[in-house]
Amino acid sequence: MELIRPGTRIEFMKYRKFGFGLSLALVLVSLVSIFFIRGLNYGIDFEGGTEILVNFSLPVNTADVRGVLASLGYPDARIQKSFGEDHENEFFIRIPKDDASGEDMTLKIEHALKDAFGKEQLEILRAESVGSEVSKDLKEKGILSLLYVGIGILIYIWWRFELRFSMGAILALIHDIVITVGVFSILGKEITLPIIAALLTIIGYSLNDTIVVFDRIRENIKKTTGTFNLAEVMNDSLSQTLNRTILTSLTVFIVVFCLFIMGGSVIHDFAFAMMVGVVIGTYSSIFIASPTLLLFERRK
Repeated sequence: MELIRPGTRIEFMKYRKFGFGLSLALVLVSLVSIFFIRGLNYGIDFEGGTEILVNFSLPVNTADVRGVLASLGYPDARIQKSFGEDHENEFFIRIPKDDASGEDMTLKIEHALKDAFGKEQLEILRAESVGSEVSKDLKEKGILSLLYVGIGILIYIWWRFELRFSMGAILALIHDIVITVGVFSILGKEITLPIIAALLTIIGYSLNDTIVVFDRIRENIKKTTGTFNLAEVMNDSLSQTLNRTILTSLTVFIVVFCLFIMGGSVIHDFAFAMMVGVVIGTYSSIFIASPTLLLFERRK
């Protein structure tokens, strides 16, 4: 399948300054949101507490649910209504860390909601509880996993190509992760273990796309004789792999978009992270990784 006509050549390196500028703006906005404005909304995996998924057989107002929880002594409880027509009466109830055990708290909330809305109107679909020590350990391991992956990729690219190639790959991966996390910060979405899994998946996807481009650049460099213009070689290489890049990205995006729309609330944020990561990862392999290689070579 050919979306791009064979022989099509695009001057990608001509727009590298625009690409760097756009990426710098997105990264700065993400960092400002993460560290100074919105921060990160950690889920119970990393913050501790109890999360309950409740389903009502009849429509219920969020304010009424909040009032019941406030009367129990949980005025800071977070209540979020699920997405989709099939889940319109489902609510995520999240209680911060408490002295009571997760099981006791779940029973307490269940009894209070049944008293307020009727025993036949309520069903507890899921209840999870994470202690403070466990959540702290999970947060540390989640951060370390991303750090170790970055170091491993740096070594791998250095061994497979050269150090100048690995710098471009690592910068692109940092770019992808920062912007994806920044989107979650701006939108107030929770950072949970599935999101860490999504970030690791994004790293793998973005790296695969970058390696395909780097392989073609290296092949084209070997074919040249005498002096050559590296920017022109990169334009040729990116144009030759563009059809494959678009088809791969489009296929993955369609899959995760279907998961986002029809996968339900449990996988909703994971699919959203993948959607953002696929778009940003495809962009970075063209306008971040390759131009960085050109920048290092020219400085050399």
